[in-house]
Amino acid sequence: MAPEDILPEALLDRLRGRAADYDQNNRFIQEDLDDLAEAGYLKLFVPEADGGPGLGLEAVAALQQRLATAAPATALAINMHLVWTGVAAVMAARGDNALGFLLQEAGQGEIFAFGISEAGNDSMLFDSGTVAEPLPDGSYRFTGRKIFTSLSRGWTRLGTFGKDPEARDGAGELVFGFIRRDEPGHETLSDWDTLGMRASASNTTLLHGAVVPPERIFRKLPVGPNQDLLIFAIFACFETLLAAVYTGLAERALTLAVENVKRRVSAKHGGRSYAQDPDIRWKVADAAMAMDGIQPQLTLLARDVDNLVDHGPQWFPKLVGLKSRATENARHVVDLAIRVTGGSSYFRGSEMERLYRDVLAGIFHPSNDESAHNTVANAWLGPLESQESR
Repeated sequence: MAPEDILPEALLDRLRGRAADYDQNNRFIQEDLDDLAEAGYLKLFVPEADGGPGLGLEAVAALQQRLATAAPATALAINMHLVWTGVAAVMAARGDNALGFLLQEAGQGEIFAFGISEAGNDSMLFDSGTVAEPLPDGSYRFTGRKIFTSLSRGWTRLGTFGKDPEARDGAGELVFGFIRRDEPGHETLSDWDTLGMRASASNTTLLHGAVVPPERIFRKLPVGPNQDLLIFAIFACFETLLAAVYTGLAERALTLAVENVKRRVSAKHGGRSYAQDPDIRWKVADAAMAMDGIQPQLTLLARDVDNLVDHGPQWFPKLVGLKSRATENARHVVDLAIRVTGGSSYFRGSEMERLYRDVLAGIFHPSNDESAHNTVANAWLGPLESQESR
């Protein structure tokens, strides 16, 4: 099934037509979410047996790239739902059906969000400041603060985690589970008023003792880095789909740049198009080559996930490297597009101005630039030596 069959031009035009208003008024993408749900887009990873097409990561990444050419903030928000459904599919493909219930619920129309990030927690998935208190019946009570909860206004299921500090003889244990929106113990703050990606509604979520029953607790892991399949699946889907969104944003910026350069004329050059200016042509070519460079990396790495390729200890460096390169590449392309478009791109309300603000959000998604480089350096050079070992 081709991307244009799932995301036809008519649908993309509707989404693109709303993007400026969402951004200007800091509104959530409710109409976009409704349209995409109706089109079956939220079921992309869901197997046919549960009502979806059962697509793999390569196909979904291509669709997210296409969606981001029309509405980057919408694509970023939808990413969070697709990450969880993708994680379930990646795990199932490797024989682990712990999240089979998630795919069934997604097939029934439930919408999932990603409640993982915490302010100051640079250990990310390997530790948590949220408390997961065990209850006698096997449930857990979660208390903490989660930031950047994209889809905060639209989710019906929130995937989150916290730490039971007393478990494992006091070493602590990380507990993963899903909260239902129609149950008490959670609060969405009205604190999302940002420079870019405004329509994603990535508000802060407060967990006030939200109880997750045993059947929705799906993983318990030791504190600290580990190679559990859940961690791999989250990295594979989160980093790849982020890379796809920012690559789509950059693709749109390049398209607009080419259109603008052909339309602009130069009085100095006798009214000729800027498309004939050697300096402008160099910048457009530079942007086009940057796009050519990122696309194979994105496609092939997603394909390797689908094909169960074993990269061993190089998997995590490859995934964080893809995210880092894609987001930095997108910033480079958008910057070039701004330069060749001229002063009109500096005015509020222009699509290029919005892309310029949206692309900056790529800096803040995990893994950030410092973390990514540390992961890759460790893979190639080994960990840093402690002072005591010297």
